[in-house]
Amino acid sequence: MALRTVQDIITGRPGMDGAGVKLTRVLSNGTVKAFDPFLMLDAFDSTNPDDYTRGFPMHPHRGIETLTYLVEGTIEHEDSLGNKGVIHSGCCQWMTAGSGILHQEMPKASPHMFGLQLWINLPRVKKMVSPAYRDITASQIPMLCEASADILVVAGAYKGTPGAAKSDYTHITFLDVTVRPGQTWNLPTDPEKTLFIYTFSGECRVEGTEQLLGPKRAVLCANGDSFSVTASEAGARFVLATGKPLREPVEWGGPIVMNTAEELRTAFIELDEGTFIKHA
Repeated sequence: MALRTVQDIITGRPGMDGAGVKLTRVLSNGTVKAFDPFLMLDAFDSTNPDDYTRGFPMHPHRGIETLTYLVEGTIEHEDSLGNKGVIHSGCCQWMTAGSGILHQEMPKASPHMFGLQLWINLPRVKKMVSPAYRDITASQIPMLCEASADILVVAGAYKGTPGAAKSDYTHITFLDVTVRPGQTWNLPTDPEKTLFIYTFSGECRVEGTEQLLGPKRAVLCANGDSFSVTASEAGARFVLATGKPLREPVEWGGPIVMNTAEELRTAFIELDEGTFIKHA
C-alpha cells in the first residue's frame, strides 16, 4: 500500500469578510489547483462577539457548493429559496448554489464561535443546476466509536456507514475525527482523490513524516491508498475531506466561480439586471 505523506501545510492568514467578520482564510485562490475540487476554507474561532456578529448579509453565489460546519455557536440563516432557520453547535449547512442563490448567514453572540466553511467546486456540466439546501442537525450525523478514534460522518461514507449529507454532484467525504491520546488512526483511501485535513485542536503526526502538526493547519496529502495519523499525548481533532479533482479551468470572482471569464461577466451582468436568480 502507498501511504499518503504530507505534500503541503497551509496555515492561512487573518482576514475579514461579510459586513466585518474576522476569520482565518486557509484555502483561497492560490491553493485551487493543488486542493482541487476544494476552493476555499474559512475558519472561525472567537470568544468575542464583536468579531463576528455583523455577519454575512444577503449575497449571491453561483457555480459552487458550500458546507458550513459549526462545532460551537449559533448562526441564523435564510435564502432566496425560502429556507430560514438556525444552525446550532454540531450542525451543518450544505448549500448547492448551482445556477444562482442569494443567502445570508448571521452569527449570534455565543460563548464560543468555532467552525469552518468549505467551498466545493461544481463541475462544468453541473454549474447551472437548480439550487438546493440541506439543513443537517447534530442528531443526524452518525458517530462511530473505535478503539483509536471517534468519527463523525458528516458527508460521504465511512466503513459502510453513510454520512448525514450526500452531494449529487461532487461526491465528497467529510469526516470529523477525534483521535485518542497516543493512538493511531488509519483510513483506506481512493488514490485518485484529493485528501486534506484541517486540524482543530491537539497535535498529530501524519505517518511518513516527522513533523508534529498543531491546530489550525490545512494539511494536503500526496496521492496514495492509505492515510494514517498518530495523535500526541494531548490527542487530536481534525476534519478530513476527500474529493475527486475536476481538472477544469477556474474563473473566480468574489462569491461566483465559473469556468470562463465570459461566464463570470454574464453572472455579474445578471446580478445588475436582476436576472441572476433562475426560475424553473
